[in-house]
Amino acid sequence: MRSDTPDQAGTVAELGEFSLIQRLTGGRAQPPSTLLGPGDDAAIVVASDGRVVASTDVLVEGVHFRLDWSTPEQVGHKAVAVNLADVAAMGATPTAVLVGLACPPETTVELLDGITAGMWKEATRARAGVVGGDVVSSETLVISVTALGDLQGRQPVTRAGALAGDVVAVCGRLGWSAAGLAVLGRGFRSPVTVVSAHRAPEPPYEAGAQASLAGATAMIDVSDGLLADLGHISEASGVAIDVRTDLLEVNQRLVDVGTALGADPRHWVLTGGEDHALAATFPGPSEVPEGWVTIGTVRRGEGVTVDGRPYEAPAGWQHWR
Repeated sequence: MRSDTPDQAGTVAELGEFSLIQRLTGGRAQPPSTLLGPGDDAAIVVASDGRVVASTDVLVEGVHFRLDWSTPEQVGHKAVAVNLADVAAMGATPTAVLVGLACPPETTVELLDGITAGMWKEATRARAGVVGGDVVSSETLVISVTALGDLQGRQPVTRAGALAGDVVAVCGRLGWSAAGLAVLGRGFRSPVTVVSAHRAPEPPYEAGAQASLAGATAMIDVSDGLLADLGHISEASGVAIDVRTDLLEVNQRLVDVGTALGADPRHWVLTGGEDHALAATFPGPSEVPEGWVTIGTVRRGEGVTVDGRPYEAPAGWQHWR
């Protein structure tokens, strides 16, 4: 029997567009940076700096997430995290996210409730608001998130400022998401800490502003893999970067998983994406903030090497390849 009331509706088609929007946004607390949240033609967010940092990512079911591997809450968490990590990588403080959601009409309201709950929870962890967006019908579940951030008077930290003589440092996990993906790909669901790192990454949001204040010369979110993303800094800055494996931490949990799966955990650390750690260059070791780990150096030249030599395997993820 068809459900006609919002509380009884089982699918988005039964609930309807405007009732769905109200269900997903109503009664939510907003941070002080949100002056006007969902419900009008557009939101209003504080931009006291006079500049707004903005970034957009699109997540497609079957490409970026699988609902047989992740809960709806984890999908929502990830959709917000991957975007706010980009804002943090510019040295900004996250302020808000806008969400575009496309889904088939038979999508259950329960599924979207879960995705939304995950979004709000992760945005709250980053002290940002979910301030608006759009919902449309499509054949595939697609989530598009636009993240906003405030530089608060700081200069943006781009990919283009690294200089010969700088040191390279990272903050956050590396290789955990790739290990989790490998575990899921083999049909397992444990160890939970590794699998959860893939399902719901935890970017170090506050480390972006911390690095900026410490004098970081270049910075990037590690989304495609450490070597691949350092390659973007290398190209944009016109420098060479060398990563030292003796400085890279390979957690014992990754070693255990690698042993069980017959894989090299160091390869996950060097090339695994979707951990959304931050990698940055600093003028010297004394400028590297607490919580960051120095892993390499910047010198004249081009490209990224590992222990002074080109890395033989693919450096990270690329779409359409």
